[in-house]
Amino acid sequence: MADESITTTLPSPEESKPTLEVSARETETAVTTSTPETQTTAANPEVTPEEHPPPKVTETAVTTSTPETETAAAQLEVTPEEHQQPKVTETETASTETSQKEEAAEDETTRIPQNLGSFKEESSNLSDLSDSENKSLNELKHLVRDALDNHQFGSVPKPEEDAANAPEEVTIWGVPLLEDDRSDVVLLKFLRARDFKVKDSLTMLKNTIKWRRDFKIDELVDEDLVDDLDKVVFMHGHDREGHPVCYNVYGEFQNKELYNKTFSDEEKRKHFLRTRIQFLERSIRKLDFSSELRSATKQAVQLLQDNYPEFVFKQAFINVPWWYLVFYTVIGPFMTPRSKSKLVFAGPSRSAETLFKYISPEQVPVQYGGLSVDPCDCNPDFSLDDPASEVTVKPGTKQTVEIIIYEKCEIVWEIRVIGWEVSYKAEFVPEEKDAYTVVVQKPRKMKPADEPVLTQSFKVNELGKVLLTVDNPTSKKKKLVYRFNVKPL
Repeated sequence: MADESITTTLPSPEESKPTLEVSARETETAVTTSTPETQTTAANPEVTPEEHPPPKVTETAVTTSTPETETAAAQLEVTPEEHQQPKVTETETASTETSQKEEAAEDETTRIPQNLGSFKEESSNLSDLSDSENKSLNELKHLVRDALDNHQFGSVPKPEEDAANAPEEVTIWGVPLLEDDRSDVVLLKFLRARDFKVKDSLTMLKNTIKWRRDFKIDELVDEDLVDDLDKVVFMHGHDREGHPVCYNVYGEFQNKELYNKTFSDEEKRKHFLRTRIQFLERSIRKLDFSSELRSATKQAVQLLQDNYPEFVFKQAFINVPWWYLVFYTVIGPFMTPRSKSKLVFAGPSRSAETLFKYISPEQVPVQYGGLSVDPCDCNPDFSLDDPASEVTVKPGTKQTVEIIIYEKCEIVWEIRVIGWEVSYKAEFVPEEKDAYTVVVQKPRKMKPADEPVLTQSFKVNELGKVLLTVDNPTSKKKKLVYRFNVKPL
């Protein structure tokens, strides 16, 4: 970006242009948000321009002397090129509806522990292991070899095998315990679950193998179980580090009919456990064991803790009861750093903020503050691969996203402000000095009950810029999330 100069100017009253109102195509995402959400810090990627450069995001803070100033857009001095992608500028000005208050009012909400500790995620690459860890791994492999040779895992030999001479063949999650490129990854999970105590790790491994055999896990994976809990536990997208994300939405059990259908008797409770284990097993078998095992899910029962060691990277608790938070705060001093680092808590007003720390907005389902719709729904304009930008709209300010267009095209954008309570408008300002400004969206006061995501489009037949303006008159920070795609005409 050192090759480009950026000039910030304020438009004078004489430069104001006439406006022409048109209607934009608008699509409602019919998903009800179940939690209020609030702010987070802006994440604005910078990309080196190329022949067909992707959008570049820059933030410019502009101070205005009057709250009536409509916007103070930062303008980039560039030479239009054939098929050049739009460039983006984000500009902050004073709100036209000034109701600024102390930001401390937001901080007076119930203090929720965001994290009970910090602990670096360990690598499963052998080259990253310390000498002592490598030694423990080799010791465990030696003990596993002896256990297999002496049939200590208790598997039943095949009829054609000589039980006295042939070692056991034991697999877990489809991976042999030894002599496989993925075996070390599996054994490291058991070592870490027992703080690299080799004998304890071997005992845990033997118990797990026995439990899997008694529970008939391999047969369970292929069973056709009836499960009406797709909205309770589901996999969706990846976090910022590539881990698959599992959502456990146990608030769905507030529905008494669903609760009784799932837990009313012992048989139903066992069926629930079997469906969760099947879901977990199928998810784990999709992971890439050749690099690192990734998070699938973790049930709140000791059975799964004992038999699925170290499979969770982060566990976020969203909208849990207050007593649940108190409980974990009390037991925090008695937990290991590794265990504490996996727990993340968020109250109702900070659900999206908390999730966005670990998961990009385009990967987060709409109902939790993101832009990703259910795979069953249709979104022809965007996918999980289309990145979104995040901007914090401060109390009593306006945020304008300026998208400079260099060719005739149709531009489609998605925009949302978590919890809304803002005014939103969209305009197209032609580059030609005397041309009309096109009103794509009249200023609209968005309420929390309005559709969570707006999808709009505009056909651009001349060079210019699209302005998306969010006016935040409240005393709280607001989280603006947006993305756009361009289709040349």
